[in-house]
Amino acid sequence: MAIEEIRVYGTVQGVGFRPTVYRLAKACGLYGDVCNDGQGVLIRASGSEAALTKFVAKLQQECPPLARIHQLVRTPYKGEFNFNDFVISSSVSNTIKTEIAPDAATCPQCQQEIFDPFSRFYRYPFTNCTHCGPRLSILRAIPYDRCNTSMSAFTMCSECEKEYHNVENRRFHAQPIACHTCGPTAWLERADGKPVTASMFSMLDDVDAVCTLLQKGQIVAIKGLGGFHLACDAIQETAVQKLRQRKRRYHKPLALMARDLAVIEEYCTVNAKERKLLVSTAAPIVLMQTIGKKQVAPSVAPVQNALGFMLPNTPLHHLILRRMNHPIVLTSGNLADEPQCINNDEARDKLGTIADYFLFHNREIINRVDDSVVRVVGDKVQTIRRARGYAPTPINLPPGFHNVPQILAMGSELKNTFCLLREGQAILSQHLGDLEDAAVFNAYQDTLNLYLNLFEHKPEAIAIDIHPEYLSSKLGKKLAAANQIKLYPIQHHHAHIAACMAENGIPLDSSPVLGIALDGLGYGADNTLWGGEFILADYCTFKRLATFQPVAMIGGKQTIYQPWRNTYAHLIATDVWDNHQQQYADLEIIQFLKQKPLQLLNQLMEKGINSPLTSSVGRLFDAVAAAIGICPEECSYEGQAAIEMEALVDINSLNNNKEIVTYPFNFRFLDSIYCIDPSPMWQALLNDLQQEISQPVIAAKFHKSLANVITEIVNRLCQENTINQVALTGGVFQNTVLLEQVTKRLKILGINVLTHSLVPTNDGGISLGQAVITAAQILT
Repeated sequence: MAIEEIRVYGTVQGVGFRPTVYRLAKACGLYGDVCNDGQGVLIRASGSEAALTKFVAKLQQECPPLARIHQLVRTPYKGEFNFNDFVISSSVSNTIKTEIAPDAATCPQCQQEIFDPFSRFYRYPFTNCTHCGPRLSILRAIPYDRCNTSMSAFTMCSECEKEYHNVENRRFHAQPIACHTCGPTAWLERADGKPVTASMFSMLDDVDAVCTLLQKGQIVAIKGLGGFHLACDAIQETAVQKLRQRKRRYHKPLALMARDLAVIEEYCTVNAKERKLLVSTAAPIVLMQTIGKKQVAPSVAPVQNALGFMLPNTPLHHLILRRMNHPIVLTSGNLADEPQCINNDEARDKLGTIADYFLFHNREIINRVDDSVVRVVGDKVQTIRRARGYAPTPINLPPGFHNVPQILAMGSELKNTFCLLREGQAILSQHLGDLEDAAVFNAYQDTLNLYLNLFEHKPEAIAIDIHPEYLSSKLGKKLAAANQIKLYPIQHHHAHIAACMAENGIPLDSSPVLGIALDGLGYGADNTLWGGEFILADYCTFKRLATFQPVAMIGGKQTIYQPWRNTYAHLIATDVWDNHQQQYADLEIIQFLKQKPLQLLNQLMEKGINSPLTSSVGRLFDAVAAAIGICPEECSYEGQAAIEMEALVDINSLNNNKEIVTYPFNFRFLDSIYCIDPSPMWQALLNDLQQEISQPVIAAKFHKSLANVITEIVNRLCQENTINQVALTGGVFQNTVLLEQVTKRLKILGINVLTHSLVPTNDGGISLGQAVITAAQILT
């Protein structure tokens, strides 16, 4: 008989892994034990060589739904071994190397139970098992045991304890197990403080009453899995408008939740990949094209041709939507730009002027986790926001990175995530938001401290963005100085490209790729603001080969929210305003600009006051959008003008096989690198406006023209350099039309195209890039 120690690394805690080990070990006739510890799962087993081999094979084949085995190591066991059966032993605390499972949407079995009148979990809004339920959102420490979660406040009743200890039960060692008798409870409150009486609704319970309130046009703040949401009926325009005004979110599309797929399919086309995403354990918001069969209220997603839908991800949401035959709005429970509320008192204080009612519960949320957002582009999933359901699942690093030291990457200023590197893996935090808001920055620091403690992460290096004013960079410098850790400043667009390389498995010793990094802006190596870059890069170094014509950001940050400033700056930079203004004097955009304080703006540019130059393609999109009448005066959120222009694109014009006349761009040299000059594009576009060409056609021509010029410059650079791979990255490539057009053209040239899937192409992926660049510089 052999005795082995079998060490299992990966996502193996809180997912029913030990019960599976127990069941399979008993079936194979083994003696020994299994336990959780800081590194994952430890198995000590005795049996014949054949039985042990069979056990390991079955363990990998019958891995529980939420588990992920990263590595399984078998070694002879030489310690004391006194087992005459197979048992589950108590958890052991030691060095933390295990993975933390993300929160998982309600499994089909639990769904069935909450609607079964004969089940003891009937209508219980916190029903869960080892296949579903809260994980990251309730976790204080590893190992993942009840005492280390916010469920420690609830003592199991005899029935729950019986199921918890029954190896044949689905809830065997399910740490958040609870029921009506012993678990968390939910209750309804009025925002005005008046009592809620049962006679008001005659509903089954407070959770069921929420549905009636929504149907009556009320706004309800609902405490969910990782934070509060604000909900209203998605087909009642008055309710949606009321929510927008109170929340101060005036135009940005709102997320929707529907009872089931059948409801979603009445509003959107749902392909096989989108369907799979919707019903997955992550249950993200999926952006899908509308079909016009049924329509939500116009204010849900103004000027958009896509809607963001998710399915219920907790029993609470399933119960609320049971009687709802159409979608509800379910948006983050916060004021615009602030972090999502996670505790009851905070919600009463901050959401009391937004919500009419509150649905509270008394299970503490330890970790704020927002909803993930994804879409399908071509045949590939594109992650826009990585949070609930995905974080903190680690990303395996490419070959060459397996001996990396522990590294902390602080991320960017906007759409922030941070990243921990260790043991050949990258652990990205959930989406944390824009650090410009003080409350978000405080939440960022709290979450960072929690992760460092959870994973016992002691960084040997800290990576930051080179932008001197980013709060994440300032904090990184402070931490490095306080702990005498070496600091690695990383250029923003190099980090974008490295993140794309890493998630696509490009080895450390690979030859450089050509990265096309298009975004709003990032601090450049020459102390200017970049945002339209063609960079030859590996993990250690980068070389800028081409860029877009730098244009002034008149008023600095104001240009992000006032697109007309970008239009004027481009018309000045391309001499159209000075030399051709009279030619286009009749155009609305010219008349509009003449009403602005142009003399003052000119002085700002001439004197270089709050008017930094940027090569940003994001600002070029804003400029074109404003020129054709889309949000010229003001945007209520970053990128609004560009997003609305994308939604207007005439797909027939875009995909017309007949060659349509596209807008021309010039090429010239700027500081010995190629520079893409949009001057001729502007004259051609203004000519189209004079000829009253429609917005959708101009939008299509601009997207197609931009894709053409990008392809042309790539072709030149590939001929002049040894390049066989191109990485498309940066927030501008969230634009599906541009991404598909550029990808298609580059593939025709025979170029291998790398795009994002696991991490966002926007700044949410920056921290991964910072981390792997730092690792590469240390390792090479």
